[in-house]
Order: sequence, then C-alpha cells, then structure tokens
Amino acid sequence: MTFQFSDEQVRRYSRQIILPEVGGAGQKRLLRSRVVVVGAGGLGSPAALYLAAAGVGTLGLVDSDAVELSNLQRQILHSMKDLDRPKVSSAQARLEGINPDVRVVAHHGRLVANNAREILSGYDVVVEGSDNQATKLIVNDACVGLGILLVAGGILRWDGQLMVVRPGETACYRCVHRTEPPPGAIPSCEAAGILGPVAGVIGSLQAVEALKLCLGLATGTAGRILFYDGATGDMTTATARRDPACPACGDRAEPR
Repeated sequence: MTFQFSDEQVRRYSRQIILPEVGGAGQKRLLRSRVVVVGAGGLGSPAALYLAAAGVGTLGLVDSDAVELSNLQRQILHSMKDLDRPKVSSAQARLEGINPDVRVVAHHGRLVANNAREILSGYDVVVEGSDNQATKLIVNDACVGLGILLVAGGILRWDGQLMVVRPGETACYRCVHRTEPPPGAIPSCEAAGILGPVAGVIGSLQAVEALKLCLGLATGTAGRILFYDGATGDMTTATARRDPACPACGDRAEPR
C-alpha cells in the first residue's frame, strides 16, 4: 500500500518537506527511520527533542539515571515535576507529547559491553551522548561490529566536540580515543562544570547529522572531528585518520 500523509502530517512537516533535500520522499524515509539516543541528559535532550519533532519514526532512549535538580540547568527534556523519576520515563512522556507519529522505546538501564549489541541492534543510527568515556568506547565498538552509523558527542566546560562514524568507511571513535583514560584524567561535568547551552549546541548538531544520515545525505563530519569553543565562538574541524591497528575497526580487529 502506498503511504499517504494525513492533513495533520502535511501541516506538521511542511517547513521540512519544502526543503529540496527532504521532500515528501525524505519525510517518509524519516518516518521509517530508527534512531537510538544513548544518554537522556545534556546532549541527548536537544538531540531527542529535534529528532522527535522531525518525525523519526522510532526513537530509542538508553539511560539508567533518575532526574536530579542539578540536571535541569542543561537537560531540557526534564522539569521540576520529573525529579527522582527515571530519565527515560520523563523523556518518553515529553517526546510523545511533542509528536504522536514517533514511537519512543525506553531502555531503562546501563549500557555495558554485555548488552550493547542487543540494545543497539536494529537501529539505523546511534546518537551517543553519555557522560563517560567507557560508555562511548562500548557504543563505538558495538556500532562498528553491527555496521550502525554513529554520531558521537562530548562536552565539558565551554567546549564540545562531535564525530560521525561510518563503519567500514571512516575512522571510528576508538581510532582517536584508543583506550579509556586513567581515573581522574578527564574531569567530570560535576567537577569541572558545563555551560548549559554548549550541550544544546552539540546535541542539536548531533540531531542535524543523524537526520542527514537517515535521509541518506552526505555529511562533511564523517571521518572528521568538529570542535566547538563556546567561549570564543570558534568552530573548527580536524581529520580523524583510520588506524590500521585499531582494535575495533583495524585490519586485524577481533569481533567485540
């Protein structure tokens, strides 16, 4: 059966459908897309909000934490009424209220090496927005192994960065960050601080890249790292070179 937009959908997505790069065919493609956001916090909040608003048909959320008061400075999915509520539950309610076209799948629990493939399998794109390097590496390795497109982001203080990974085509996250750093080497947001809108900038950029990947469009950030300095307003990029010895995507990589 040929898919037809309802009158409500035409009105909802009109500003998007009018874009030559999207059109009706692209909007239908988005409604069939499956994206999972790892981390319903500072990065995951703006990313998930824009993905839901754009009409991504299935939107997964992975998080093990509950909403705390200190989260509300930057984690815009949540509000005062959500304190002590699981973040995935708070986020699911908010996203379903934005767009009934989107099926939100809540994965309440920590993503670890033993369950990463099971959780991420079946999604087209992974938006990685966790707050620790160990999870980022686990997500990268699972995406490389499963052949899933990855949009990884990170933030601290006034700074943010973003990297898009096309498994088998570009460098992966582990090519750049080979191993988890020693404890204390990278301060946490709790210890070092974060300006809330910096999370908004990087999370929004992650949504842009994820939508382009869902639409099958080219993305200049694939194989590159984008750096954002909120203090100066500068945005720069650097080439991320594939490491033939990378344990995740290298020539002799073992399945993870």
